[in-house]
Amino acid sequence: MTKADQTVETAADKLEDFVQNARRAGGVKAKVGEALAEDPEFLRKLKPSLIKARAKGEAPTDEPPTQVTPPPPRPKQKKSKQKGGGPSPFLIIGAAFAAGYVLAKMIDWRGHAHPRR
Repeated sequence: MTKADQTVETAADKLEDFVQNARRAGGVKAKVGEALAEDPEFLRKLKPSLIKARAKGEAPTDEPPTQVTPPPPRPKQKKSKQKGGGPSPFLIIGAAFAAGYVLAKMIDWRGHAHPRR
């Protein structure tokens, strides 16, 4: 096995470890693990010595695709119900509009007391 083959094998092992850890973690990591589940086996097929053998006709080129085992089912977690952390945005917008309207009326009212010449 050449140094390049060892490098590819090491990368495939690390990727396989990542996929297994991601599956165990659950959530978004599990989805990423599912997306990368077939990649370690594919990476192993990209060893330079195997590519060279396939180019010379010494290795098979039409292998069936490998089957990936699904992750074990994980227990469902209860979601905590949290209220939205404050008043309705429409209430805030309405209050800001009302405050702006009142402020504009006050400025206009005070403008009549001291007219410019």
